[in-house]
Amino acid sequence: MCAKKFAKITKIAILLGLAWSGQAIALEPPARVLYLANEGVLIVQGDVKILFDPLFDTTYGQYQRVPQEMEQDLLAGAPPFDGIDAVFVSHHHGDHFAPELMLSFLKSREKIKLYAPAQAVAALHSVAKAEDQAVFERVTGFALEYTDEPITLTVGKILIEAVRIPHSGWPRRMTDIENISFRVTLNDGVTVLHMGDADPNPEHFSMNTDYWAKRDLNLALPPYWFFVSSGGRVVLSDYLKPGHAIGIHVPESMPDDPARRPDEFSGYDLFTEPGESRDIPTRN
Repeated sequence: MCAKKFAKITKIAILLGLAWSGQAIALEPPARVLYLANEGVLIVQGDVKILFDPLFDTTYGQYQRVPQEMEQDLLAGAPPFDGIDAVFVSHHHGDHFAPELMLSFLKSREKIKLYAPAQAVAALHSVAKAEDQAVFERVTGFALEYTDEPITLTVGKILIEAVRIPHSGWPRRMTDIENISFRVTLNDGVTVLHMGDADPNPEHFSMNTDYWAKRDLNLALPPYWFFVSSGGRVVLSDYLKPGHAIGIHVPESMPDDPARRPDEFSGYDLFTEPGESRDIPTRN
């Protein structure tokens, strides 16, 4: 009997033995990432669900908005947006964060917590009324300066790590924008990095080499320009080393069909169509 056939039979026998002994066999579904639009994504790992940059109202004429029906389901808590635990906002730009939409969302979903840079929290305060103040008991703001040490906190089944990476265009423009890259671990099992509009210069990452190395990264969600920038590719290969990377913030003009994309994107995974999803790879 060949080794492969023997191994297969042995595996079946073990599973049957467990079943006959009365032990339940539970196969947990893989973690998933669902694309909303631009940099908006839903991450699901077991019973934990989180959102990144889900509510915004500006496209600048080149990015997709969350489809109306999907946004309505999100605000109403319809599946798959039921049971959301936390929402993360990378920075206060109109194609990532709309204060009015976020306030409405938090008021209607009374268990969800928000984690965002201080600039976004200030904008949320600016549209809130006196009767809305209870919402801010579930809001955590991050006042991080460039070169500050990363911040870490644990909330239930979610480990949150935050570091300020300059907005793309550094050091010539938008240096005042608090762009936060959130690295989030769900259920002590899957770690996802959402980078916001991070600048791809390796200098931003070399100052925290121990931070990037201390945790295996299952999924990185860099803005698409990391794939076509030599510095961005170095960041992914030498510092982040994710199990998989999916480019976000992709212009609406990018073809959905990989074969029709510019050659420079060959071999890279991009989110282009709201509603598409991927399994998140696990790493031993």
